[in-house]
Amino acid sequence: MRSTNFRAYVMAVDRVEKLLTRVTSALDAAGIKYAVIGGNAVAAWVASVDPGATRATKDVDLLVEQSELARIAQVMQGLGFMRDEILGVTLFVDPQEPSVRCGVYLVWADQLVRPGYVCPAPSVDEAERDSQGFLVLDLPALVRMKLTSYRRIDQVHIEDLLRVGLIDDSMKSGLPNELRQRFNEIEQSLDE
Repeated sequence: MRSTNFRAYVMAVDRVEKLLTRVTSALDAAGIKYAVIGGNAVAAWVASVDPGATRATKDVDLLVEQSELARIAQVMQGLGFMRDEILGVTLFVDPQEPSVRCGVYLVWADQLVRPGYVCPAPSVDEAERDSQGFLVLDLPALVRMKLTSYRRIDQVHIEDLLRVGLIDDSMKSGLPNELRQRFNEIEQSLDE
């Protein structure tokens, strides 16, 4: 039973990697600006220092400009994906893997993700090309985004970035006060 579970886990990780590559390649080919965010962005940054310290994620999160939605939908539908909306979030689901947990989620650049957030989502221009070829949100913007969202998984992602030494004092000092306080809480919890 355990070997079956491990095999399923490995296949799930492989599926997400293929999904990420397939979608970002199509967006690049269409000339649509985007940035990989979320768990895949954290994994890309962590892997740049210590590939063994990465975590798996089950979906793909992309930062895009809302004005590009029609073009993005056209690209995604060309790949066979179906558009859906859940709680005001636009996502695309692969009919071969019809779970919304495994979808491609869009976050609007330069807008508040949720009312009451301290900072809006970053700009897609705050991205750089990863060694695997896709555009990933740059590290300072990713840290701001994770501290703004501040769910438990976001806190864990900040811990991962800290553990591999990717967040330095200059990045910390550039944070808005409220985000710096959140960062300090996470940093202190690692020391306990």
